[in-house]
Amino acid sequence: MGRSRLSVADLAALERGRFSDGRRSYTVRASGADSPDSFQVFRTDNAADIALIVSGLTSGCLHATWGEEWRGASEASREWLRAWAFHVFYNGDGVTSARPASPGERYCNG
Repeated sequence: MGRSRLSVADLAALERGRFSDGRRSYTVRASGADSPDSFQVFRTDNAADIALIVSGLTSGCLHATWGEEWRGASEASREWLRAWAFHVFYNGDGVTSARPASPGERYCNG
């Protein structure tokens, strides 16, 4: 039995909201409409650029899988993304908030 492909409208209906670090925008999408077991966070301008997938929502056994760009990020940066992802998943759109800089990375906030 093959898995059916979701339409653009179906995918849009699964979106919980967006947040930004001031340079990039991220979208949070649930795995399903009813009692989703996971959600994914991806760059809004490129859905193939996955930042984070969180699974185990219904079982309570949470597991984070980080996208390539985020695997080497500082713990503070990953915690920032994880916190905003959960906030948006449960509450909707977030606000722009500068994320902590990784070592060797600079951000201008002003």
